[in-house]
Amino acid sequence: MDIRAGITELDPGNLSGIMDASRKDIHNSDIPVLCQSCEARHKGMCGVLNSSELLALARSTRMVRHEAGTELAAEAMPVESYANVMRGVVKLSKVLEDGRQQIVGLQFAPDFLGRLFSKENAVTAEAASDVDLCRVPKPALERLIAENPALEHRLMQQTLRELDEAREWMVTLGRKTASEKIASFLYMIATHLDPAATVGRRVFDLPLTRSDIADFLGLTIETVSRQLSKLRAERIVVITGIRHIEIPDLGALKKRCG
Repeated sequence: MDIRAGITELDPGNLSGIMDASRKDIHNSDIPVLCQSCEARHKGMCGVLNSSELLALARSTRMVRHEAGTELAAEAMPVESYANVMRGVVKLSKVLEDGRQQIVGLQFAPDFLGRLFSKENAVTAEAASDVDLCRVPKPALERLIAENPALEHRLMQQTLRELDEAREWMVTLGRKTASEKIASFLYMIATHLDPAATVGRRVFDLPLTRSDIADFLGLTIETVSRQLSKLRAERIVVITGIRHIEIPDLGALKKRCG
């Protein structure tokens, strides 16, 4: 599949909804214009780069928008670039020879997309929702990493965090009940789309179809629908349409996660 399908390259002079070039970062007024208003920069890999390093990196990067359903990277295909997730949700999956698929992870802003120093992609990455990525060629980033131990350390921290989350998710898949799995999934989406969230009301659209949720959680579609209906009946969640979710009290949902 051509991963360029569904891509809109964003005009640096008109990044509406993503970057307002007129906004200045008062602490870093000499950084590249595109980086000044980047909401993912401080928590992502670029948070350890100084203004000159950001400028050098910005010469190689490009902002692109991918529509939901676009393949971003194919398993076993050569790695040509890496990316920071700026907005939206990316679905990672493995496919067996007979076509069966297993979703093995989700990525949110400001996660790092790609496996460093690898020649081939270990998983297939797909835009679960409309996503914005800041892409950088593989040679350019690996060269900068070799020159910057702080950047290597930051990327290592992100990798280890994802490993910890994967281990936590193994517990969810292996030991939790169907009800607890659904609650844990909703809590994960709510807290990753808004990392500062701990309590209070949250509203979002599910980035996965119910079929994908069932695949991700090891459940049937019927079980997913039944458990969502149960949470709605207990007023833990409010569901409008197919994907629009409102959580009146995030703390109450957390208690249902087991």
